[in-house]
Amino acid sequence: MSDPYPAYVVLIPSYNTGGRLFETIASVRRRGLPAIVVIDGSTDGTGETLIDAAARDSGLFASVMPRNEGKGAAILRGLLLAESKGFTHALTMDADGQHSTAHIGEMIATSRGRPGCMVLAWPLFDAGAPRIRVIGHRLANFCTGLVTPRGAIADSLFGFRVYPIRPLLEVFASTSGMRRFDFDSEAAIRLCWRGVRPVNVATPVRYFRRDQGGVSHFKYLRDNLLLSRMYLRLGLERLARAWPRRIAPGRMETDPPLMRRGGDAGDGIQEDAA
Repeated sequence: MSDPYPAYVVLIPSYNTGGRLFETIASVRRRGLPAIVVIDGSTDGTGETLIDAAARDSGLFASVMPRNEGKGAAILRGLLLAESKGFTHALTMDADGQHSTAHIGEMIATSRGRPGCMVLAWPLFDAGAPRIRVIGHRLANFCTGLVTPRGAIADSLFGFRVYPIRPLLEVFASTSGMRRFDFDSEAAIRLCWRGVRPVNVATPVRYFRRDQGGVSHFKYLRDNLLLSRMYLRLGLERLARAWPRRIAPGRMETDPPLMRRGGDAGDGIQEDAA
């Protein structure tokens, strides 16, 4: 059952994002929203600065991990902290300014209308978006469509999202994956399998050059191999779920469909940003 009075917090994982982190925090706090920031073993001094900032701001909560464990692990740490403070939903966003803080209000308003759903931002790439990033998103979306109803999850890699916290924590508890760069894709897929419907909202994305303070920790070989293994693992798991299981002599049973098309208007809803 959905909480009748959902409470929202912005959750920002960060690894060596420097000054961009504090620009993002300031933009979130100007909108009157509480924020949880998890420093994932950063070595750029942002952890110490964040702790000082949180001591002066009752709406800012800091968690500093002693070593780098990956984006998913940082998100998990933040979700546990958020739930302990009474929050029911978390809006996740990157620390480096790629995601549009101007669209936070729309994302949360959409979630309030459908609190049992996950709200997934759908990136509108402009002409300045690196082509290799655009191609990477297309490939990941194709693979996601092999294990979920095609089009239900408009973009599986874009981390600007609103999640109901309790179902996501249950998904974390069900797998040893999702702790690193594989988090965004696997979380959306597994939640979809559990019946948490996706609502897709188109939002802009901005990529900063290195001389503009842009930071990317994506390692093309390592992280593409991680994603490839993840999709293979999920594909095999989906096949195992669908495989008939004999439960009594002369009787067969299969798991229910992971998600049906049509019927409810919440299945794979797509909404454009205003």
